[in-house]
Amino acid sequence: MNAVNPLETPFQRGLILFFRVAMGWVFLYAGLTQTFIEPNWTAASFLGHTKTFHDIYGPLATSSLMPLIDFCVKWGHLLIGLSLVSGLMVRVSGVFGIALMLVYWSAHLDFPYVSSPLNFLLDEHIVYAVIIVELIAVRAGHVFGLDGYVEKLPVIEHNPFLRPLVR
Repeated sequence: MNAVNPLETPFQRGLILFFRVAMGWVFLYAGLTQTFIEPNWTAASFLGHTKTFHDIYGPLATSSLMPLIDFCVKWGHLLIGLSLVSGLMVRVSGVFGIALMLVYWSAHLDFPYVSSPLNFLLDEHIVYAVIIVELIAVRAGHVFGLDGYVEKLPVIEHNPFLRPLVR
């Protein structure tokens, strides 16, 4: 039995493109809002209200690392979003996106509920993380994205250290 290539049909390619751009927009909008529309945004209140892992996240809310954390979250959202929307370096940004989603999930966790009693163990952050895993697995950056073009550049083809970034 032959395996079906996930990039085989126009419908499959369309779904991959939709999910890549949709996930990219989630990150990009958050990054644009936090960085440019609400420049005084901070993750301190988010970190300060954690429940299950409060001993880990709570102290960060009042630490001297807060400006660095805010910078990383704002620009992380922005860069992950740009990467997913453009389809450039989806494998790299996807790993960071998954890590952020798992941090957000664990920060919202009030075991066994997440955010509210309506979410038992799972919430949108786990769903987003799984979607990003799938985007990495199907090489979503090659579906109407820049990874397919960049992969063919001589600097990428002849450098074994750069190839994993776009393949």
